[in-house]
Amino acid sequence: MARYFIYLAFNGTDYCGWQIQPDAVSVQEKLEKALSLFLRQEIHVTGAGRTDAGVHARLMVAHFDIDEPQDCGWMKNKLNGILPQDISVYRIVPVRADAHARFDAVSRTYRYYLTLEKDPFYRDFAWRQINAPDFELMNKAARMLLETVDFTSFSKLHTDTKTNNCKVTVAHWDRLPDGRWAFTITADRFLRNMVRAVVGTLMQVGRGQLTLDQFRQIIDSKDRCAAGDSAPARGLFLEEIEYPEQLFQLN
Repeated sequence: MARYFIYLAFNGTDYCGWQIQPDAVSVQEKLEKALSLFLRQEIHVTGAGRTDAGVHARLMVAHFDIDEPQDCGWMKNKLNGILPQDISVYRIVPVRADAHARFDAVSRTYRYYLTLEKDPFYRDFAWRQINAPDFELMNKAARMLLETVDFTSFSKLHTDTKTNNCKVTVAHWDRLPDGRWAFTITADRFLRNMVRAVVGTLMQVGRGQLTLDQFRQIIDSKDRCAAGDSAPARGLFLEEIEYPEQLFQLN
């Protein structure tokens, strides 16, 4: 048995998210069907995490097992020839038999994109704001996330997670060369809907609807109902996932 990591990207506009759903089309479903077709055996993949409907990924990682080792370049080319245009495989690499795309990830990075201009090319990939929020104030609020352990206030309710604790190491807004703004957040793990809930609540700070003290109170309340509405899915991208080097040392 051989195990591989697949590094891929997808435009999530037309998908219910990463994870297979009974009555909707998912990225995982498309990937499993493509792998099973050309490898001529039933293949199941395990992703590094879930993404909501409409969320995009510049880099998602998944692992799968196959009976016999295969040429990675051949598999990549076959996959890209079968998958739809909105899913692309960057590379496939062999990993240790116990490597796990989800549990072995040491950090994940998301970016949320805002645009202040009407632009048809960003319509599905950024949240348009007619009036610019106060990004300096939002960055002051974002710094509080670095000191936060329990992110219950920004978690989807009634999930099956055992803990809502996360270690956020990066959280800030930056202006991009093309005029858009991006919120970058890196953590060891993320809760369901966490990034969109954080962005939606930070936007209330930037619009003057919440003070910094009130933002702190929302964090401390551990109450999702106290936080703001989730930002639209279209502006969110999974950007990076990091793994320990020993997963790729086969000997």
